[in-house]
Amino acid sequence: MNTQFHITDELAWAAFDSRDRAFDGRVIVAVTTTRIYCKPSCPARRPLRAHVQFYCDPADARDAGFRACLRCKPDEVGRDRVAVARAVALLGGEDAPTGLDELAAAVGYAPHHFHRLFKRATGVTPAAYARGLKATRAVAALEQEERVTDAIYEAGYSAPSRFYETAGDRLGMTPSAWKRGGAGVTIRWTLAETSLGPMLVAATDKGLCRVSFDEDAESLRLRFPHAQIVEGDGALARLAADVVAEVETPGLDRDLPIDVQGTAFQEAVWQALRAIPPGETRSYAQLAAAAGNPGAVRAAGTACGANQVAIVIPCHRAQRSDGTLGGYAYGLDRKLALRRREGVREAKRGD
Repeated sequence: MNTQFHITDELAWAAFDSRDRAFDGRVIVAVTTTRIYCKPSCPARRPLRAHVQFYCDPADARDAGFRACLRCKPDEVGRDRVAVARAVALLGGEDAPTGLDELAAAVGYAPHHFHRLFKRATGVTPAAYARGLKATRAVAALEQEERVTDAIYEAGYSAPSRFYETAGDRLGMTPSAWKRGGAGVTIRWTLAETSLGPMLVAATDKGLCRVSFDEDAESLRLRFPHAQIVEGDGALARLAADVVAEVETPGLDRDLPIDVQGTAFQEAVWQALRAIPPGETRSYAQLAAAAGNPGAVRAAGTACGANQVAIVIPCHRAQRSDGTLGGYAYGLDRKLALRRREGVREAKRGD
């Protein structure tokens, strides 16, 4: 297959065979026995590999004599992606739509249909995405404005009460504590032994805020200079044991609490990472698409690098589009070890 996205036939078939929605719009699958072309996530029964060809887009498939599948409607994928991208841009603008009906109308979709479409593409609802954007602006404003109230209005909230309703969950601390650089927040830490080396586990009252290899309490103090850093108690020991278990025996679906913050895009990438089943991987391009911005492949890689809680947000399941490893903050040997424990089959080409 000659494609501008550099997707090999093997990768395209793997996406089609697993019904991977992240490849919808990036490759077209054509079945020679039926003369029908589909998107990779088409729910129809899979044909034999020998009866499948791949194309860059629907136009190429049509030129080759294939017709669109009436079940998965592959010609609509491009329109859907454009609509989601347009909605993301609208939500980030100064005159953002105030509700789902207005947003859906602006991009030409029915509200309920677009709600499902947006969540499938980004991992969050339009309302959650908008709240994330506001909270991200609030974080930036709190670092610049002298008064917390001014920062709240600057971020786009209609009143301080609207911000305080969700600020604790979003920021992990009160706005005034954030303004003081985390002063008043207690972070408990412990060093846990794993087969991959000692691991720092640190948490606030809300959840894990740092999980890393090759770090200690001093590195934690440098990262959170105004927080109260104390040794962990029994509750943290139990939480750390669950994290260690994820290292040693991944895949038991432990729902570990986290208290981390990022941009709306970073958090969408982290949600996409947490949704990957053990033993499976996603490319940075797939993660960017899942976060609602297919063109932000490099930013998806940066979001993986900004991950504060290794293992819990499994950025070791991210890789390049050609199947090779990419980077890992704690060394590629550890990344390989984690993936092998999950049963990941690595690409044969060198990284």
